[in-house]
Amino acid sequence: MSELEGNCLVCQSGGPTAVINASLAGVIEEALNHECIEEIYGGLNGVVGVLNEDFVDLAAESQQTIRLLKTSPGCALGTCRFAFKKQEDLERALEVFKAHNIRYFFYIGDSESMAMLDKLDELAKASGFEMRIIGIPKTINNDISGTDHCPGYGSVIKHVATTVREMARDNEAIGEGDYVSILEVQGRNAGWIAAGASLAKRRDHPHDPPHIIMLPEVAFDTEKFLADVQRVLSKEKFCLIVTGEGLVDADGNYVALGSTSTDAFGHVQLGGTGEFLRSLIESRLGVSARSSKLGIASRAAAHCASKADAEEAYLAGQAAVTQAVENGKSGKMITLQRAEADSYKCETGWVDLVDVASSTKQLPTDWINDDGISMNFPYVKYATPLIQGELELHWENGLPNFARLKGARVDKLLAAYEI
Repeated sequence: MSELEGNCLVCQSGGPTAVINASLAGVIEEALNHECIEEIYGGLNGVVGVLNEDFVDLAAESQQTIRLLKTSPGCALGTCRFAFKKQEDLERALEVFKAHNIRYFFYIGDSESMAMLDKLDELAKASGFEMRIIGIPKTINNDISGTDHCPGYGSVIKHVATTVREMARDNEAIGEGDYVSILEVQGRNAGWIAAGASLAKRRDHPHDPPHIIMLPEVAFDTEKFLADVQRVLSKEKFCLIVTGEGLVDADGNYVALGSTSTDAFGHVQLGGTGEFLRSLIESRLGVSARSSKLGIASRAAAHCASKADAEEAYLAGQAAVTQAVENGKSGKMITLQRAEADSYKCETGWVDLVDVASSTKQLPTDWINDDGISMNFPYVKYATPLIQGELELHWENGLPNFARLKGARVDKLLAAYEI
């Protein structure tokens, strides 16, 4: 497959993670190795930057800045929750690509982003404009199909499990068989993140917190929940509960909603599940309960990020460039797969964008114990390798120093476009 001469563009989209910038660094550093890539551009705020021609010159960034990206949370290029609303948006994006001779487009995003990329790839091929479009997965929710796990997931569950262990020490000091602590975590309709709290349990210590994990995959039953809490309090000094934000009842209704408004993809804002459970416990059981929520703080926790996760995120960025340039792939998403070996080893592969867009990876129900509130060994075996190692952050005056792009702007070549 012949290499294409031209420029490359990389963007970030959706909710940030602790390691999404590691994927960006992987793209930049690998792109610098290929002479056929003449310029390396970054699009500001995802596809919004594409439509507006808001590009920066990433090759102009210092090596120190690129290294810092590997340990910096957030999205260095900015992000968006924007979906192409009409055919004209797709056509405008292609027009921008042609004007700037973009022959390689790398997009770091979730499953909805992959659906958009699939449409863009189809349009480019139909128009006869030769370019290569590759998706790079990212999401703390771990619900992108086709990949064993998603960059960002290992770090968020490492932080959640660490938080559970820290809270447990606090709760043990306070509790006398009458104290309940609730930790609400993100994850939308999937329990992948809540399940990660189970890693806080030490091997052969079944009474370790979390005592109860509430998963969106298991319909909420008020009486069973209260009975489970009472059972724990009858044996332990305290009860520590971890709940997913997307908890639903037997009819599929959310037990709590943060808002009835929706984003560009039609998602309602979730939240408030922890407070719902706290109120229920205090009113029905008459014991003291407290609720905490891990939202942005968890997905941005670079100080507790997984080294394995960051390395694999970087690997995914590298692989995207290699597959596009050397193997001529387009219309694909990079995947992370477990090698067939005695010990854990991660390899990259690819899957068609259309297959990613049409399905969501569910938390296997056979990884949930029959009690509906705890995880079994297959999940622990799956997740444990993903949280190994710690990032070596760069510190300045006692605080972490994160990357900030210089952001040398690229000249706009087209008339303004109204989004």
